Amino acid sequence: MNFRVVLFVLSLIGSIVSGSMFLPAAWAWFDGTPDAAVLLRCAVFSLAACVALALVTRPSRKSAPGRSDIGVREAFAIVSFSWVVASVIGALPYVLHGTTANFTDAFFEAMSGFTTTGASILVNIEGNPRGILLWRALTHWLGGMGIIVLSLTILPFIGGGGMQLFKAESPGPLPEKLTPRLQQTAAILWEIYIFLTALEVGALMLCGTSFYEGVTHAFATVATGGFSIYNDSIAHFRSPAVEWVVTAFTFLAGVNFSLHYLFLRGCFGAYFKDDEFRWYVRIILIVAAAVACSALKSGMDMPFGQALRHAAFQTTTLMTTTGFMVTDTLQWPYFAQMALLAIMLVGGCAGSTSGGIKVVRFMIAARHAKNDMIRSLQPHRVLCVRVNGKPQESRVVSTVLSFFVCYIVILIAVSLFLAALGIDLLSSFSGALACVSNVGPGLGAFGPASNYASVPAAGKWVLAFAMLVGRLELTTVLLLFVPDTWRR
Repeated sequence: MNFRVVLFVLSLIGSIVSGSMFLPAAWAWFDGTPDAAVLLRCAVFSLAACVALALVTRPSRKSAPGRSDIGVREAFAIVSFSWVVASVIGALPYVLHGTTANFTDAFFEAMSGFTTTGASILVNIEGNPRGILLWRALTHWLGGMGIIVLSLTILPFIGGGGMQLFKAESPGPLPEKLTPRLQQTAAILWEIYIFLTALEVGALMLCGTSFYEGVTHAFATVATGGFSIYNDSIAHFRSPAVEWVVTAFTFLAGVNFSLHYLFLRGCFGAYFKDDEFRWYVRIILIVAAAVACSALKSGMDMPFGQALRHAAFQTTTLMTTTGFMVTDTLQWPYFAQMALLAIMLVGGCAGSTSGGIKVVRFMIAARHAKNDMIRSLQPHRVLCVRVNGKPQESRVVSTVLSFFVCYIVILIAVSLFLAALGIDLLSSFSGALACVSNVGPGLGAFGPASNYASVPAAGKWVLAFAMLVGRLELTTVLLLFVPDTWRR
């Protein structure tokens, strides 16, 4: 492990996060609110600390960080700790402004922001100044596409080791480059990300929101984060138009960004040629229809149009792990609650900003199971799992199955830990699932109308760790606990 280059790259990533804090500081200054000074002090202090660390750990010109320096071990360490560094920096404004009572709560809120989980400990969100809330939304937006992808765009000299970083952070079992040059791929991803964000801001403003409301909610939507500037989330607007816009953009954010790239390049049939996208659409349509029918059949006082709209909204926002709300789903029938809980496990597409296990993994596992059943009847038949018509190596299938095992073990472990703290069974399981899948709201004590403020400090640290593990697809973080990772 080359600790010097790890610290150097972490200091550069920390500098980017610190520098981004000047945006909400400027907004607060123009707003004339006292949080401007807090944000500015945090930005200057953290930036100075990161620059100082970069100067101390800077490699000589002969050994500038490149392929020989950033190997697999370094990549896993850099990616994992970059999110921790970002969360420590992101927590500073919450502590100094008094948004949170202690550093534990501040770190939880920041980690939830950067990992796009959307779980919050804030009891009165609207009681905070706009600069702080803009920073809170910005943590979503920075973490949505990935801190490492952003760094690869801005820091070209990371060079040959960049692919190791890209693979370690990429969501899904099949990371791919859009172009031969990794830096160009990172830039394209961010261009699409910015385009979708700007498009949603415009759409929300056409629906009657202010520019500030549009920006903060677009940051949270395109990142599939779920932080709102209002206590009652999207329900605050009481606008069907806003709900449909948010539904549409959460859907787009849950799609593999390489498909957006192909579409913008003129390949208009790219979406429906993709196996995972077709599964993604089918799951959303089936679950939304089932939830709407369940709500109507249960006798809830809700017109058909509203039931359909709310079902589509909650299904899409929970499957893409965004976690916005327009209604308290705890008041819905048990079938609807369980259906929504199940799709939280699935998540969006690989290569998107969403969390969860990912549709492609379920697709590969299902096809592998189908092949196994066929082999039991026809032992000599040669079968393989195909994705988009291409046969997948057995290594890919075994990696997917290993992911499922690790995911279940972590989910059970976190649930048991929360239960040991005295939290009821439903809340423990749904809270663990909501954090590992980066959804945010769960059921029980952590339902859409509640938050995580009541969780003991130890539970908040474990849930923050669960958010990190889920956001980095388990293996990246878990490998840090393997002794061989740290050997030179």
